[in-house]
Amino acid sequence: MKPGQMGYDRGITVFSPDGRLFQVEYAREAVSRGTTTVGVKVDDGVALVVDKDVPSKLVEPKSIEKIYKIDKKIGIATSGLVADSRILVDHARTTAQINRVSYNERIDVKSLVKQVSDYKQTYTQYGGVRPFGTALLVAGIDSDGTHLFETDPSGANMAYKAVSIGSNREEVQEVFNQEYDDDMTLDEAIQLSLRGLERAGEEELEARSLDIGTITHEEDFRKFEVDEIEGYLSSM
Repeated sequence: MKPGQMGYDRGITVFSPDGRLFQVEYAREAVSRGTTTVGVKVDDGVALVVDKDVPSKLVEPKSIEKIYKIDKKIGIATSGLVADSRILVDHARTTAQINRVSYNERIDVKSLVKQVSDYKQTYTQYGGVRPFGTALLVAGIDSDGTHLFETDPSGANMAYKAVSIGSNREEVQEVFNQEYDDDMTLDEAIQLSLRGLERAGEEELEARSLDIGTITHEEDFRKFEVDEIEGYLSSM
């Protein structure tokens, strides 16, 4: 930070002279240090894959949760501060349930993403709060087809065919740019995700440290068991 910019990171409501909110940028830095999280969208479904980076063999891998079910056809994967992620996941679940109770139908993915993004944005605008130090990948299927969105700590969101958040994002994106194909099957999308994580990681992938969640037109959101993940790793 330049000497003339010192002090502009003390409050979330203060812009620096060059139009930056440093607290938001610090929150993005927290995301970039988080676990590598990827999502890939194809015509027949969406896959979310996370390398949980289990820190010790004494830790129970199942206790580290990075992929969450929001509604029957919507799932979220997170990277960044875990506690912040839980708050946003709870907000997304409440929003989805309110829509179901009010209108007797599932919320569409774009509306959910907008409401979560609006919620994140309010934490960049008022004093006495700080931005959420987490980014989300929101995957889902509705009447408009398959969807994959990324939301960042500023409240911005963008739709993707394939995207990565967290540490080593650039390495994964390089794999996606080279190998993604619009005609891929969901199984091929999962394998592409694993190849991206393998490129990004320093160690060999292990089934116990991976989380995979999928949604298809025929099946609701579900998370894979360890033996299913091992099957994909052995086929790589």
